[in-house]
Amino acid sequence: MPSSPSHPAPERRPGSGQLCPGLTERARTVAVRPAATVCAAGIQGGRVLAHTVTRAGQLLLVVPRNGDLAAAVRSAPDQDLSALLLVSDHAPVPMRLPIRAQLWLSGWATPVRQADRRAALLAFAEARPDAALLDVGRTAELLRLDLAEVVLGESGQAVDVSPQEFLASRPDPLAGIEADHLRHLAADHADVLALLAARLPSDLRTPGDVVRPLGLDRFGFRLRVEHHHGHTDVRVPFSRPLTCAGQLGQAVAQVLCAARSIRG
Repeated sequence: MPSSPSHPAPERRPGSGQLCPGLTERARTVAVRPAATVCAAGIQGGRVLAHTVTRAGQLLLVVPRNGDLAAAVRSAPDQDLSALLLVSDHAPVPMRLPIRAQLWLSGWATPVRQADRRAALLAFAEARPDAALLDVGRTAELLRLDLAEVVLGESGQAVDVSPQEFLASRPDPLAGIEADHLRHLAADHADVLALLAARLPSDLRTPGDVVRPLGLDRFGFRLRVEHHHGHTDVRVPFSRPLTCAGQLGQAVAQVLCAARSIRG
C-alpha cells in the first residue's frame, strides 16, 4: 500500500482573526493535482492517465485498457473492485521536501457503462479537460470510483474527511494558476518574495534560512522557511478571502503595500 505522507513541520496557522481553507476544501484541492497512482489487491502503484471529480460528485479515472487495474476490474465479481487512489500534491518550486500533501481515496472501482460513457466523458472534460479522454474506448478505460473513505495527509497528520462533504465541496479557485504564479515568483521576483518574507514573525528566521514560496490559495500565500535543520511553513494572508482568480492582482498588491509599510 502507499506510504504515509512526509512529515514536514506543522504549519503556523493564522490567529483567530485570520482564515485558512477548511478541511474539505483542502482535500478537494489536492484531488485536482495530476500525480496519482492506484492500488488494489495484487496491484501496487497502477498507472492513472487522468482523474477528476465532476460537478455532480462522481470520481472518474482514465486508466490504460491493457493495464493491470482495468484487467482486475473486468475479472472482479460484478466488475466491482476494491481500490485506493493516491493523489500527491507536489510543490511547484524546488525544495527539500516537495510533497505538500497526499490524499487517499478508497472505494470500489467499476467500469462506466457504455450507455453512460458519453455523458461521463463530457462531465469529465468540463471538470478537467485532458487528452487521455480521446483514448477512452480504444487504448484507455473509463472507471468510476464509488467512495467509501477519504483521508487527507498533511503537516505530518492524517485526517478523515467525509466522502459526502468531499464530493460536494469545490477546489480552491486559484488551484489552476497557482503553479505558474509560484514559479514566476521564485524565478523572477526575488524582491517580491523578500517583501512577503518581511511579513513573517521576527522569531521565525535566523541567518542562513531560505524562504521559498510553498503555496497560493484564496486565503493568501504560504511560505516555507528552510532552516539548517528542518523547516517551518507559515501563512501570509490576504486581507479577505478571494472568490475568483480575477481578484488576485489587487490582493497581492495590498499584501505588498502592507509589507513595504512594515519595512519603513
